[in-house]
Amino acid sequence: MYNGIGLTTPRGSGTNGFVQRNLSHIPNRPKRDFKDYNEMAPPPPVKKVDKSIAVHDKKREIEIKCIELQDELEEKGEKEDVIVEKVSKLRKKLTEEL
Repeated sequence: MYNGIGLTTPRGSGTNGFVQRNLSHIPNRPKRDFKDYNEMAPPPPVKKVDKSIAVHDKKREIEIKCIELQDELEEKGEKEDVIVEKVSKLRKKLTEEL
């Protein structure tokens, strides 16, 4: 036994008598002071979306719609010429709306 901690004798205890520090012990910490929200810095401003990125996203949506139409027509068994013509008409119509 050292400093009043541990077994007086390890005989019969099934251990070797080695005393370890409790690493899971959390000491009492001082209470935190809550800050007033008025004193805190304002949140960062919201960034505006770049126009080129918005245009690119709309073009991607157009291409997705064209690919979906192409897949539908291919499943129906349409001829390749008819598919290309209908997809190009749809693409032209959507790009004009853009």
